[in-house]
Amino acid sequence: MNDKKDLIAQFEYKTILVVGDVMVDSYQIGRVDRISPEAPVPIVLLDKIENRLGGAANVALNVTALGGEAILCSVIGDDDNGELLKNVMTQQNLSLSGIVSSNERKTTIKSRIFASGQQLLRIDDEDSHFLSQDEEQAFLQQIFAVLKRTEVDVILFQDYNKGVLTEYVIKKLIEYARTNDIQTVVDPKWTNFFSYKGVTLFKPNLKEISEAMGREIPPDKKHLDLATKELKERMSCAHIFVTLSEKGLYVQNESGSFLMPTTTQSVADVSGAGDTVISVIALGMACGAEMYKIAKLSNKAAGIVCSKLGVVPILKEELEK
Repeated sequence: MNDKKDLIAQFEYKTILVVGDVMVDSYQIGRVDRISPEAPVPIVLLDKIENRLGGAANVALNVTALGGEAILCSVIGDDDNGELLKNVMTQQNLSLSGIVSSNERKTTIKSRIFASGQQLLRIDDEDSHFLSQDEEQAFLQQIFAVLKRTEVDVILFQDYNKGVLTEYVIKKLIEYARTNDIQTVVDPKWTNFFSYKGVTLFKPNLKEISEAMGREIPPDKKHLDLATKELKERMSCAHIFVTLSEKGLYVQNESGSFLMPTTTQSVADVSGAGDTVISVIALGMACGAEMYKIAKLSNKAAGIVCSKLGVVPILKEELEK
């Protein structure tokens, strides 16, 4: 058994607390054989509807598909789509212990319409305002109740700018993690980009780091070294991990830095690739693996998931192969 398979085998002994925005990814799949007489748009004859877990829920699903245990914590609406999301979670054997339902917000659902393998349209139905103070308190109470009865190896923040990860929630969880010697990783978005000071690993993509630094950063080692050194000092984190889309990924930490080209052979859909990468990173860190090995494995995982259509988790057996 090689080193990567040895690492993957250790995933099943690790528990990741996934905190962030969740959503339902709904796929309406059909075929087109004529144009509407009402407007110059295609008529899709619907064949089937697939409801999948998206956002932080897809990250949790990736963790479990890779053999680890995931506890998903989020706030959803007390509505029909919230019930749909919980039903899909139950079908996927994900615990509902970290889920808070609120009548102050709606559950995010992203509906994608596909025909002949192509996406024609996406409709988003969501709230993106931050949690109220009452919601924050209820959410943190739920999370700390989970942490009290369950030992976790890593706390993973999955931020989609939908309002669940407020500055206060982020601050309290990072404080708890540092007090209890729990590693933290974050996949950030712009609104609270600099609120994650003190996490163990920070993983923006190239567009996010360019926007945060106020300048365009070319995806070469020289410019990434300069930008991430500045960011690392500002964030007080041990590792900066930057995903570069088709260019691969980049890592900087105390040991130095390296650029790793992509392994993707064919790209069908990039949706969910970042979720897969952060899942592998969290599990690898939980196992105490060195960052180069984690980067290589997550790069392979991203290549596999990009060859698939839609937001889907990567299976442990696929990654081992």
